[in-house]
Amino acid sequence: MLIAITFYLMAFTAVAAAFMVVASRNPVHSVMYLILTFFSAAGLFILMGAEFIALLLVMVYVGAVAVLFLFVVMMLDVDFVELKQGFLQYIGIGATVALILLAEMIMVGAVYFTGESKTVVPTDPNTTNLEAFGQVLYTDYAGAFEAAGLILLVALIGAVVLTLRERKGVRTQNAAKQMSRTREDGVELIDIEPGQGLG
Repeated sequence: MLIAITFYLMAFTAVAAAFMVVASRNPVHSVMYLILTFFSAAGLFILMGAEFIALLLVMVYVGAVAVLFLFVVMMLDVDFVELKQGFLQYIGIGATVALILLAEMIMVGAVYFTGESKTVVPTDPNTTNLEAFGQVLYTDYAGAFEAAGLILLVALIGAVVLTLRERKGVRTQNAAKQMSRTREDGVELIDIEPGQGLG
Protein backbone atom coordinates (compact mmCIF):
# COMPACT_ATOMS: atom_id res chain seq x y z
CA MET A 1 0.00 0.00 0.00
CA LEU A 2 2.80 2.41 0.91
CA ILE A 3 4.62 1.77 -2.36
CA ALA A 4 1.47 2.58 -4.36
CA ILE A 5 0.94 5.87 -2.49
CA THR A 6 4.60 6.78 -2.98
CA PHE A 7 4.48 5.91 -6.67
CA TYR A 8 1.38 7.99 -7.40
CA LEU A 9 2.66 10.92 -5.36
CA MET A 10 6.01 10.96 -7.14
CA ALA A 11 4.50 10.42 -10.57
CA PHE A 12 2.07 13.30 -10.05
CA THR A 13 4.89 15.53 -8.73
CA ALA A 14 7.13 14.68 -11.70
CA VAL A 15 4.41 15.43 -14.27
CA ALA A 16 3.25 18.62 -12.53
CA ALA A 17 6.81 19.91 -12.08
CA ALA A 18 7.65 19.10 -15.72
CA PHE A 19 4.61 21.10 -16.82
CA MET A 20 5.67 24.01 -14.62
CA VAL A 21 9.17 23.97 -16.16
CA VAL A 22 7.57 24.86 -19.49
CA ALA A 23 4.78 27.08 -18.13
CA SER A 24 6.87 29.19 -15.74
CA ARG A 25 7.89 32.60 -17.08
CA ASN A 26 10.76 33.08 -14.64
CA PRO A 27 13.94 31.13 -15.56
CA VAL A 28 14.90 30.70 -11.90
CA HIS A 29 11.52 29.11 -11.15
CA SER A 30 11.93 26.82 -14.17
CA VAL A 31 15.29 25.62 -12.87
CA MET A 32 13.80 24.82 -9.45
CA TYR A 33 10.91 22.91 -11.04
CA LEU A 34 13.39 21.01 -13.23
CA ILE A 35 15.34 19.92 -10.15
CA LEU A 36 12.09 18.74 -8.58
CA THR A 37 11.24 16.79 -11.74
CA PHE A 38 14.60 15.01 -11.74
CA PHE A 39 14.35 14.12 -8.05
CA SER A 40 10.84 12.74 -8.52
CA ALA A 41 11.97 10.63 -11.49
CA ALA A 42 14.93 9.39 -9.43
CA GLY A 43 12.53 8.34 -6.68
CA LEU A 44 10.48 6.37 -9.21
CA PHE A 45 13.63 4.57 -10.39
CA ILE A 46 14.50 3.69 -6.78
CA LEU A 47 11.02 2.23 -6.33
CA MET A 48 11.66 0.02 -9.40
CA GLY A 49 14.97 -1.18 -7.96
CA ALA A 50 17.16 0.66 -10.48
CA GLU A 51 19.29 2.54 -7.95
CA PHE A 52 22.13 3.20 -10.40
CA ILE A 53 19.86 5.06 -12.84
CA ALA A 54 18.42 7.07 -9.94
CA LEU A 55 21.87 8.11 -8.71
CA LEU A 56 22.94 8.88 -12.27
CA LEU A 57 19.88 11.08 -12.73
CA VAL A 58 20.57 13.02 -9.54
CA MET A 59 24.34 13.38 -9.90
CA VAL A 60 24.54 14.07 -13.63
CA TYR A 61 21.34 15.85 -14.53
CA VAL A 62 20.79 17.87 -11.36
CA GLY A 63 24.42 18.97 -11.72
CA ALA A 64 23.75 19.81 -15.35
CA VAL A 65 20.91 22.09 -14.29
CA ALA A 66 23.56 24.59 -13.19
CA VAL A 67 25.04 24.53 -16.70
CA LEU A 68 21.56 24.89 -18.18
CA PHE A 69 20.95 27.90 -15.97
CA LEU A 70 24.19 29.44 -17.25
CA PHE A 71 22.96 28.98 -20.84
CA VAL A 72 19.66 30.63 -19.90
CA VAL A 73 21.49 33.57 -18.37
CA MET A 74 23.74 33.92 -21.42
CA MET A 75 20.93 33.68 -23.97
CA LEU A 76 18.36 35.83 -22.18
CA ASP A 77 20.85 38.39 -20.77
CA VAL A 78 19.44 38.01 -17.27
CA ASP A 79 20.86 40.72 -15.02
CA PHE A 80 22.60 39.20 -11.97
CA VAL A 81 22.28 42.43 -9.99
CA GLU A 82 18.52 42.35 -10.53
CA LEU A 83 18.39 38.69 -9.50
CA LYS A 84 20.29 39.42 -6.28
CA GLN A 85 17.97 42.30 -5.44
CA GLY A 86 14.93 40.03 -5.75
CA PHE A 87 16.51 37.14 -3.84
CA LEU A 88 13.96 37.18 -1.03
CA GLN A 89 11.05 36.62 -3.42
CA TYR A 90 12.46 33.17 -4.31
CA ILE A 91 12.54 31.94 -0.71
CA GLY A 92 8.90 30.78 -0.81
CA ILE A 93 9.21 28.65 -3.92
CA GLY A 94 12.64 27.39 -2.87
CA ALA A 95 11.32 26.31 0.54
CA THR A 96 8.32 24.60 -1.11
CA VAL A 97 10.55 22.63 -3.49
CA ALA A 98 12.88 21.71 -0.60
CA LEU A 99 9.99 20.44 1.53
CA ILE A 100 8.62 18.34 -1.35
CA LEU A 101 12.08 16.85 -1.93
CA LEU A 102 12.41 16.06 1.78
CA ALA A 103 8.99 14.38 1.82
CA GLU A 104 9.88 12.31 -1.25
CA MET A 105 13.18 11.15 0.29
CA ILE A 106 11.42 10.18 3.52
CA MET A 107 8.77 8.21 1.60
CA VAL A 108 11.34 6.40 -0.55
CA GLY A 109 13.32 5.54 2.58
CA ALA A 110 10.17 4.24 4.27
CA VAL A 111 9.34 2.05 1.26
CA TYR A 112 12.91 0.73 1.16
CA PHE A 113 13.07 -0.14 4.85
CA THR A 114 9.63 -1.77 4.91
CA GLY A 115 10.78 -4.09 2.10
CA GLU A 116 7.92 -3.27 -0.26
CA SER A 117 10.14 -2.10 -3.13
CA LYS A 118 10.08 -4.19 -6.30
CA THR A 119 13.34 -5.15 -7.97
CA VAL A 120 12.89 -5.55 -11.70
CA VAL A 121 16.59 -6.08 -12.41
CA PRO A 122 18.63 -8.19 -12.09
CA THR A 123 16.94 -11.55 -12.37
CA ASP A 124 20.20 -13.45 -11.76
CA PRO A 125 21.23 -13.17 -8.08
CA ASN A 126 24.92 -13.21 -9.06
CA THR A 127 24.51 -10.18 -11.36
CA THR A 128 24.65 -6.73 -9.85
CA ASN A 129 22.24 -3.96 -10.74
CA LEU A 130 24.90 -2.10 -12.72
CA GLU A 131 25.92 -5.19 -14.74
CA ALA A 132 22.32 -5.96 -15.66
CA PHE A 133 21.79 -2.33 -16.67
CA GLY A 134 24.88 -2.42 -18.91
CA GLN A 135 23.84 -5.69 -20.54
CA VAL A 136 20.40 -4.34 -21.41
CA LEU A 137 21.64 -0.91 -22.49
CA TYR A 138 24.46 -2.07 -24.76
CA THR A 139 22.61 -5.01 -26.36
CA ASP A 140 18.85 -4.46 -26.65
CA TYR A 141 18.91 -0.65 -26.67
CA ALA A 142 22.31 0.11 -28.20
CA GLY A 143 20.79 1.93 -31.19
CA ALA A 144 18.54 4.09 -29.01
CA PHE A 145 21.48 4.84 -26.71
CA GLU A 146 23.64 6.04 -29.62
CA ALA A 147 20.74 8.06 -31.05
CA ALA A 148 20.30 9.78 -27.68
CA GLY A 149 24.00 10.61 -27.68
CA LEU A 150 23.73 12.18 -31.15
CA ILE A 151 20.68 14.20 -30.09
CA LEU A 152 22.56 15.51 -27.05
CA LEU A 153 25.53 16.40 -29.25
CA VAL A 154 23.29 18.37 -31.63
CA ALA A 155 21.69 20.12 -28.64
CA LEU A 156 25.11 21.04 -27.28
CA ILE A 157 26.25 22.45 -30.62
CA GLY A 158 22.97 24.38 -30.96
CA ALA A 159 23.38 25.90 -27.49
CA VAL A 160 26.93 27.00 -28.30
CA VAL A 161 25.84 28.49 -31.63
CA LEU A 162 23.01 30.40 -29.95
CA THR A 163 25.29 31.89 -27.31
CA LEU A 164 28.15 32.81 -29.68
CA ARG A 165 26.63 35.72 -31.51
CA GLU A 166 28.49 38.77 -32.79
CA ARG A 167 28.37 41.80 -30.53
CA LYS A 168 29.57 45.28 -31.42
CA GLY A 169 32.39 46.76 -29.39
CA VAL A 170 33.67 43.42 -28.07
CA ARG A 171 37.36 42.76 -28.61
CA THR A 172 38.07 39.27 -29.88
CA GLN A 173 41.24 37.31 -30.46
CA ASN A 174 42.56 36.29 -33.86
CA ALA A 175 44.60 33.17 -33.15
CA ALA A 176 46.07 32.92 -36.68
CA LYS A 177 47.26 36.53 -36.57
CA GLN A 178 48.80 36.03 -33.14
CA MET A 179 50.65 32.87 -34.16
CA SER A 180 52.02 34.38 -37.38
CA ARG A 181 53.43 37.42 -35.59
CA THR A 182 57.19 37.94 -35.98
CA ARG A 183 59.78 39.81 -33.92
CA GLU A 184 59.86 42.62 -36.45
CA ASP A 185 56.10 43.12 -36.11
CA GLY A 186 56.17 43.37 -32.34
CA VAL A 187 59.49 44.98 -31.46
CA GLU A 188 60.65 48.43 -32.48
CA LEU A 189 64.21 49.50 -31.62
CA ILE A 190 64.69 53.24 -31.09
CA ASP A 191 68.15 54.79 -30.76
CA ILE A 192 67.85 57.74 -28.40
CA GLU A 193 70.49 60.39 -28.22
CA PRO A 194 71.94 61.12 -24.75
CA GLY A 195 70.08 63.92 -23.01
CA GLN A 196 67.00 63.58 -25.19
CA GLY A 197 63.73 61.87 -24.36
CA LEU A 198 61.08 60.34 -26.48
CA GLY A 199 59.41 63.19 -28.35
